[in-house]
Amino acid sequence: MYSMAALYRRRAHSSTGKPVVFCLRPHKIRNELLAGRKTEDIVQWVKNRLPTKFFLGTDDHDVVSAYTKVMLWVQRHPQYFDQAKAKFATGADGWLVAFAMVRNAIVVTNEQPRPEAKNTIPIPDVCVQFNVTYMDVFFMLKAFGARFEWRGAN
Repeated sequence: MYSMAALYRRRAHSSTGKPVVFCLRPHKIRNELLAGRKTEDIVQWVKNRLPTKFFLGTDDHDVVSAYTKVMLWVQRHPQYFDQAKAKFATGADGWLVAFAMVRNAIVVTNEQPRPEAKNTIPIPDVCVQFNVTYMDVFFMLKAFGARFEWRGAN
């Protein structure tokens, strides 16, 4: 299963003035997406239509340093079960937060904060710890002024 969180660098900015983070950028995300079922639309889209260079690598020194801080916090946090820590360490969520930290960007995720969680490490909880702004997809669409119109059959 892949994360709904995503990272995107774009010239558009939210009302806070920070670049909005909302598309799938770190190459770790690409790998998570491609691990989905081959028949899924998003897997096909990433595989066949999205250029590989769209995804950023994780070799930037500042990003690696931020990621190290995130992972140390997660591993040292006594609240989380070892299973949750291991899953977080093998996923892309820590990279998303690290990229956002370095680029002063916003993480967009459909996850909700769960400060009492033990079996999982929600992205919003990590964002709060590192003063990274996060929002859900609907708030992002509102910030961009997206509008959807229903066109019924005539």
